[in-house]
Amino acid sequence: MPPFDAAETLTIRMAVSVDAEALRRLAQLDSAPMPGPAPMLIAEVAGELRAAVPLYGGREIADPFHPTAELVDLLTERTRQIAPPRRRPARRLRRPARMRRPAIALGA
Repeated sequence: MPPFDAAETLTIRMAVSVDAEALRRLAQLDSAPMPGPAPMLIAEVAGELRAAVPLYGGREIADPFHPTAELVDLLTERTRQIAPPRRRPARRLRRPARMRRPAIALGA
């Protein structure tokens, strides 16, 4: 069964500050902690918030009174597409052995 009627509109967008209260209610319905200030991608069906996923990883929140598994999957896939790739720590450059300074012998 699809997560919404085909006649209903699905909107996927970034959450904005005016969504804070709706996100708080959704987290409360889902018995989830209130999402922090991290950027969130949200799914609305017919203008009603149904699911949200943090852009940089974390626990998703979804309305337990509607089928939302497919919405969460869509949001998760979209976050992978739009989130910048995680940066790897820079590798430390080493000098070749012949360029290293020799150890100094003390008190020979």
